[in-house]
Amino acid sequence: MHVPDGFINAPVSAAAGVVAAGAVAVSLRGARRELDERTAPLAGLVAAFIFAVQMLNFPVAAGTSGHLLGGALAAILVGPFTGVLCVSVVLLMQGVLFADGGLTALGVNITDMAITTTLVAYLVFRGLVKVLPRKRRSITVASFVAALLSVPAAAVVFTLIYAIGGTTDVSIGKVATAMVGVHVLIGIGEAVITALTVGAVVAVRPDLVYGARGLNRPLKLRVAGELVDAPDAAPAPVAARGSHRKVWITGLVTSLVLAGFVSFYASADPDGLEKVAHDKGIDEKTEKHASDGSPLAGYGVKDVGDARLSGGLAGVIGVGVTVVAGSGIFWVLRRRRTADTSPSQITETL
Repeated sequence: MHVPDGFINAPVSAAAGVVAAGAVAVSLRGARRELDERTAPLAGLVAAFIFAVQMLNFPVAAGTSGHLLGGALAAILVGPFTGVLCVSVVLLMQGVLFADGGLTALGVNITDMAITTTLVAYLVFRGLVKVLPRKRRSITVASFVAALLSVPAAAVVFTLIYAIGGTTDVSIGKVATAMVGVHVLIGIGEAVITALTVGAVVAVRPDLVYGARGLNRPLKLRVAGELVDAPDAAPAPVAARGSHRKVWITGLVTSLVLAGFVSFYASADPDGLEKVAHDKGIDEKTEKHASDGSPLAGYGVKDVGDARLSGGLAGVIGVGVTVVAGSGIFWVLRRRRTADTSPSQITETL
């Protein structure tokens, strides 16, 4: 659903850019509350994993493919504010380095693919978790439904944006029907990937999943006739660090394999937006990407003749750049949170 330059006119693109910038600013502040010793190291990896899986287009209908958007996955694993930042980092890397998604349309893409999917998915997820049994399986089920609904929600938002600022005169009703229809199918793939990934992490380290916190009810003790929360057991820091490191390494290796090798076997059919745009004629004024001649444009390394090697190298580079950029941003935010809650500042506040 990467919107290229030329689909949306300049005023609406600028307005979407303002909305996106405001949401990112709010997310930067909110992420400082979400990023702790468990979430911060995982956030950069989540961004890299989303980048890798977005290279794996899967067939959804005759001549149409889809790929992960990632908002639901990021929100559930690391929190909604951090999730917006994760997907935004991915979109920025794709737009600047790989000419995927227009630079003037970056605000539209962040609004649609980062903000909408993350917000809708997390609201649905939290609502389901409250009514489902407090079990790990419920986290997986809620993840599936939240991811499934987030994709057609993004299709609806794109249609609304196009209705306001589209550069071609087409029937919005037909665009809406086609966009929602194909993205419901893509949403099924998104739901499967999200549920499998969240379920795998929950099975190994449920404490690393932001959406699974509080899954177990606190132990109650009866004191003087009243039920009170039992004190938390002392953590095992050495084991936790070792387990966390294994999760991080496993996730990074998986991302590199998916982007560097498995991506070669991804569907070559146009994705949902590309197919609808071509069929309905909303791509008539598509503009050439500003980074079209970059060394990594089109997810291939320039001057590398072998297609398999070229795409694999581009994928590995993309994962590496994304994990470094994402980890750097989240490390800084984590440091600022630590500084804001330092004993000296708490004393001054009191």
